[in-house]
Amino acid sequence: MGTVVPGEGPASARIMLIGQNPGEEEARLGRPFVGRSGKYLDRVLAENGIDRKELYITSVVKETTPGNRPPTRQEVEYWLPYLMDEISRVKPGVVVLMGRVAWEIPRLVSITYVETSHPAAAMRFPRLRSAFEEAFRRLKGFLTKPDG
Repeated sequence: MGTVVPGEGPASARIMLIGQNPGEEEARLGRPFVGRSGKYLDRVLAENGIDRKELYITSVVKETTPGNRPPTRQEVEYWLPYLMDEISRVKPGVVVLMGRVAWEIPRLVSITYVETSHPAAAMRFPRLRSAFEEAFRRLKGFLTKPDG
């Protein structure tokens, strides 16, 4: 497997974003969502007045995969306890699951889950892009709720 890229963000984040696994740029910089799809994600966040620094951002699998292929079931199973620990420690009110790999994680009953495309897919396909951007328009309201 590849370079480990941990999640980042405040331990008290109200919103957690979960992708599938880090790519080359993420591995090089040791941060999640900093490559092309991360730049697109940052733009969508900014357009909706959401500060990335308020979010906890992570991936299901914490390592790059050969050729940036989707993680295998075994890779997901290996990293799942770490992800579930992240969710338990941060205790977000909303978890945004970005892409199929993230959609398949177990759900905790005390959290609202939002399923949307992965930013890389949203960048490529207009139909997915509009749904992805709409998901983030809806998230903006959650950050303004006092009881989040």
